[in-house]
Amino acid sequence: MAAVPTPDLTLYDPFVRMQLVAPNCFLCGTPVDPATDKVPVFAPWLRERYQLGGKPIQMLDQSTSNFDELSIPCCAKCQHEHVNALEARVEQATTESPQGLRTLDEQTLFLWLGKMFYGIFVNELARELEPLIKPRYPLAENRTLFSRFRCFFQVLQALRVPMQYDDFMPGSVFLLDVDLGPDDAPFAYDDDLATMVFSIRLGNVAVVSCLLDNAMLRDVMERVYADAQTRPLHPVQLAEFKARVYYGAYLISAIPEYFPRPVKPGDEVLVMDTFLDDVTGAVFNPWDTMAYAQTLEELWLPWQIGLRDILRDPHQPLSYLYDAEGNPRVLAQFPE
Repeated sequence: MAAVPTPDLTLYDPFVRMQLVAPNCFLCGTPVDPATDKVPVFAPWLRERYQLGGKPIQMLDQSTSNFDELSIPCCAKCQHEHVNALEARVEQATTESPQGLRTLDEQTLFLWLGKMFYGIFVNELARELEPLIKPRYPLAENRTLFSRFRCFFQVLQALRVPMQYDDFMPGSVFLLDVDLGPDDAPFAYDDDLATMVFSIRLGNVAVVSCLLDNAMLRDVMERVYADAQTRPLHPVQLAEFKARVYYGAYLISAIPEYFPRPVKPGDEVLVMDTFLDDVTGAVFNPWDTMAYAQTLEELWLPWQIGLRDILRDPHQPLSYLYDAEGNPRVLAQFPE
């Protein structure tokens, strides 16, 4: 009987030599031909099921791409053994219904979301090399953002390296049921690179996540999340929940850092430890009602709810998740 090969527990760091847009596999660093050795950011099964082929995506430089075009370099081994295997698990779980997302373990969900989020980041960086319009705040010049993504990429390598997070999850992941109307699209996604927030909706199930907070938002939003799961949310309520996640992520002042434990002979899993880079200070910056209201206004644009309505009571911004007494609100339609 052939011996089972020992898994490779070595981490790859593309940030050391800034190889993020180089012709190297995004997971292991192997040189590849990016014209042929690549994986799509949005998997074929996802694009086919939700008819995303050719649909436009606006990039930060104001150019337009589409779901079919976004890809990242990936060697054949990582593609077949890791990326395709991950996508196959998610595809299988959701074949009958998007509710199948709830059957997936937290690490699988985190890696699935993280792979798409990282792919978008790499594509945005590549666009900055020849931008249509030079961004006001280029990603390549944002040291804090790169520091965040470098930490994030360490735990994302659980895609390739058998990895265990010791008593923590790298991100907060929220799953919510949505009561869609006849005009609501079957698929939606949005992201914010600066705050590491990524949200995707498959049919009537939305996944909202902050991918680098060690689940701190999940802890502080425990009550809001529990309340939001008591009934399917109207899309305007989902937008409010997302606003709370987006703004909460913006307030995080401490960046989690990760450290692999030394590998001993015979180890088959890499164990990651963590701590916050500023344990002496506050984890969250102070809440600012105006800043939150502006975040809410942006996410409520489809319903044309302006800042004046949101701040009609300057001490209590407008909410469709809760009524005036602070009880979870059922919203069958909007406007009511």
